[in-house]
Amino acid sequence: MPYILGIETSCDETAAAVVARDGEVLSSAVASQVATHRRYGGVVPELASREHLRAITPVVRGAMQQAHASWADLAAVAATAGPGLVGSLLVGLTYAKSICLVRRLPLIGVNHLEGHIHAVVLDARRSGEEIELPALALVASGGHTHLFLWDGGEHYQLLGKTRDDAAGEAYDKVAKLLGFGYPGGPVLDVLAPCGDPGAVALPMAKIKGNPLDFSFSGLKTAVLRWVESQEMAEEIAARRDLLRRNPRPTLEEWLEATPQATLDLIAAFQRVVVEELLRRVERAAEGAGVRSVIISGGVACNAGLRRAAHSGRLPCPAYFPTPHLSTDNAAMIAAAAWPRLERGECDGLDLKAQANLALA
Repeated sequence: MPYILGIETSCDETAAAVVARDGEVLSSAVASQVATHRRYGGVVPELASREHLRAITPVVRGAMQQAHASWADLAAVAATAGPGLVGSLLVGLTYAKSICLVRRLPLIGVNHLEGHIHAVVLDARRSGEEIELPALALVASGGHTHLFLWDGGEHYQLLGKTRDDAAGEAYDKVAKLLGFGYPGGPVLDVLAPCGDPGAVALPMAKIKGNPLDFSFSGLKTAVLRWVESQEMAEEIAARRDLLRRNPRPTLEEWLEATPQATLDLIAAFQRVVVEELLRRVERAAEGAGVRSVIISGGVACNAGLRRAAHSGRLPCPAYFPTPHLSTDNAAMIAAAAWPRLERGECDGLDLKAQANLALA
């Protein structure tokens, strides 16, 4: 059975994976750069590009070895062409081109957002399920919050997107503000159940125009104003000191360093983000008459979002990828490339990396 080698370097994770035609993931290797960027409180593009250059060869080699695959086993090489950080994209795309040139293999450039959607399809098939179409697809991550109508083929219709911060970006910025470090979204998700989501009044976005668009800047500002109204400097400094002593505090350590009022703020913040996402999904799903909802991207790991989506409020089943396939990975890139290869849609070696590549 032929395989596709997928390569993903859109942001700060260097990933490679080998995926068979039937969707079997033979290998999936990821080199994280979190330790590099944590000290800066976010991704530094130049550093990300340099880390990709260091990691790309061992990651690809490791994925091929893990899959017990040779170059002769490959039907094509797929790489993320955008959107993302252009320097990071260039590393993975250029590496893929080099393999294709030397091995005379087809090159397939994949949209990163389409990869996230196919991660859910890939996981569903691995568990013996088929996602009914048409589907509504929400891609929510640190860089993207997009809502698409998808027919299951090559056609996507953009229904809404964020006008400012992405959902995952809002999580990380609020976490940084409160002294939880980077990446802070997972920490807030773990702490949210320990607070009262109704104890702090935070606003929902008021948007003129497209009601399916998202906005998180107002929520982020409301959290900032709340923090400024409290005497929190010593508390925040204590958490930052905890991170300096231990980059990975336990839940017990976080709880010891976080008063109940701050836990209530975190719970309220998570409640609003989840509601902002799902109320648009709910409205779009009812209006478009879809049969399934796909939720993917790094924010799809959020336990609060998963619980709310499976609470029965949506008019059709909601599908999430496993945590490994929610964050950036190369298996989703290879999975998205298979339908394109079967349609004969390959790219030339002049394919360019596009930081703002649109899916629809």
